[in-house]
Amino acid sequence: MARKIVRLTPDHLEELGTPCRTCVFWELDAVRRTRLATAEARADEKHAWLATVLREWGSCGRVAVVDGRVVGHLVYAPAAFVPTAGAFPTAPVSTDAVLLTTAYVDPEHAGAGLGRMLVQSMARDLIERGGIRAVEAFAGSGTAACTLPADFLSRVGFRTQRAHPRHPRMRMDLRSALTWRDEVEAAIERLVGVVRPQAAPDPVRRAPDAR
Repeated sequence: MARKIVRLTPDHLEELGTPCRTCVFWELDAVRRTRLATAEARADEKHAWLATVLREWGSCGRVAVVDGRVVGHLVYAPAAFVPTAGAFPTAPVSTDAVLLTTAYVDPEHAGAGLGRMLVQSMARDLIERGGIRAVEAFAGSGTAACTLPADFLSRVGFRTQRAHPRHPRMRMDLRSALTWRDEVEAAIERLVGVVRPQAAPDPVRRAPDAR
């Protein structure tokens, strides 16, 4: 089974499936959402939103691909691009953080570590950009529309930043993620050094017999 994580592009939107392909909960405020009467109109708005963020800020999502098929994704962006962020009781998002809005893995592939892989790929992207200290997310109960379960966020490195009975705001410090990555890479280097076969010494060459 071939698995990989790639950057989210507008071309991937058609492969996300419903309802994710046409969901604009985060991308538009409540008033604008009510004006979109069809799924096609919502899909067009989502495409336009993604194109705008890519142009003005850069990469804002990751996609999990298994055997050539999109089976999961996540989306993140500065809160300025996410109108719905201000509607949560634990808003606003910290000024040094970007907001993780959406994360989804096809139930057929649940439990295979793809969610963690997506989050780690997001963290690497933000660390490499520099100037961003953290990722935050508004957690939900798991049944609340378009929010992420707090237990999932906890498992992948988020901690509660502002408590709330329904929608706590959670935070993952990228400095911790960077330290974790460095420690893992160092451990791998040590392991490789242990198991790498030692080069055989050059055979001692005997001097030609003078006789």
